[in-house]
Amino acid sequence: MTKVIFVVCDGLGDRPIKQLKNLTPLEAAKTPNLDKLAKSGITGLLHTVYHGIRPGSDVSHLSLFGYDTKLYYKGRGMYEALGLGMKLNKGDVAFRCNLGTIKSDGIILDRRAGRIESAEPFLKELDGTQINGVRFSIKAGVMHRSALVMSGYNLSYKVSDADPHETNVKIKKAMPLDNSKEAQFTADTLNRFIDLAQQKLKANPLNKERTKKKLLEANYLLVRGAGYVEDVPSFFDKYKMSSCCIAGAGLYKGIAKALGMDVLEVKGATGTFTTDIEAKMKAAKEALKRYDFIFVHIKGTDTAGEDGNFLEKKKFIEKIDKAIKLISDLDDTLVVVTADHSTPCELKAHSADPVPILMNGPGVRVDSTKRFGERECANGALSHIVGLDVMPEIMNLLGKAQLYGD
Repeated sequence: MTKVIFVVCDGLGDRPIKQLKNLTPLEAAKTPNLDKLAKSGITGLLHTVYHGIRPGSDVSHLSLFGYDTKLYYKGRGMYEALGLGMKLNKGDVAFRCNLGTIKSDGIILDRRAGRIESAEPFLKELDGTQINGVRFSIKAGVMHRSALVMSGYNLSYKVSDADPHETNVKIKKAMPLDNSKEAQFTADTLNRFIDLAQQKLKANPLNKERTKKKLLEANYLLVRGAGYVEDVPSFFDKYKMSSCCIAGAGLYKGIAKALGMDVLEVKGATGTFTTDIEAKMKAAKEALKRYDFIFVHIKGTDTAGEDGNFLEKKKFIEKIDKAIKLISDLDDTLVVVTADHSTPCELKAHSADPVPILMNGPGVRVDSTKRFGERECANGALSHIVGLDVMPEIMNLLGKAQLYGD
């Protein structure tokens, strides 16, 4: 084998659900193609960062690609901004943002403004704002998401989130995380921008239209994940493999760009439930002509989990399975399918539960697993592995692992 297609189904893992006869959405779904890959491959359970760690999507992907997050993780904001094509320079501080809904008393009603279709028309007049000599650039991502970049002097990424990460609590200010003047200045300036954004969002005519339609207003900017630009070893330098990324959402494109992967734009790859998964798989298959390692990200499983919609998650998994058939019979390619974390529908949030992983290709030692599911893969020959084990195992299966010792 010389090629790899690495498929990450975001938030795929789950917990047993009573309404699904105590099966997970993956276990309840009809997945003949994933099951075929599992049956003729090797499987296990994956703790994407480490046992008992509830990972974010950013750190889990870095771990999956073999980057120790203790060394290389400097905040999510940088990846969000890079993924949206924003320019970042040394000294800039970047954040990820949600358009949310707050009540008049400052209590957060919804962190996604009812999963608004696009943040773009709400953010136009905020882009280019200058406060205290700092320029704010903001760009819309998928649905309620966006990225924010602060450019200027004496900035620090050592500031807390201005986002409580939950509803029915009061909004909060960004705070300095150390005693430096730079952190205090950054927090103060960011808070002034957030206050200004609140005023402009409240006055936006689009919110008046949403109120008339009995839709939630997009009236507040939830800012979190401060990060800054830092060079990391490229994927090619680490593994001597050319690589590319196929994704809809900005974060995953941003991580790919930070690691030196080419980002392929695929028509219909939206990062939402409507994303064209078959188009992604066709593009991945075509990319094998030019690249050694193709990373494919699929977001909808995570969104369904965050919404607590187990039927939609099951349905979306079946949609993934149908598309997977397009890459299930490749002669010289290692197909890896896994997730970056579990998003149990009962929690509507990430959990530390391990996720299933399968590796299928010529020469792989086939284990006794018959289906691709959380409990079935627990019996697989890969056993329990952590994120930093994945790339070494891939390199071993490709026959490219470095000899340790003499």
